[in-house]
Amino acid sequence: MLQLRPNCESCNLDLAADSAAYICTFECTFCENCAVNSHTHICPNCRGNLEKRPIRPKELLDKYPPSTKRVTN
Repeated sequence: MLQLRPNCESCNLDLAADSAAYICTFECTFCENCAVNSHTHICPNCRGNLEKRPIRPKELLDKYPPSTKRVTN
């Protein structure tokens, strides 16, 4: 299950569980601006591609809450 991390690893922008975010296969997480403009869809950590993070349906957020662990680089 995806962690749905709460922030962009590059600029530390808060990311709501239903916001536009991008992840790599290791779940490095970036806001749309950083993923598209700064990293050109390539993860700066692993060099893998960044894809849009899926949205978890609101009715499942209580049962499967997003992560509260913040990661920055």
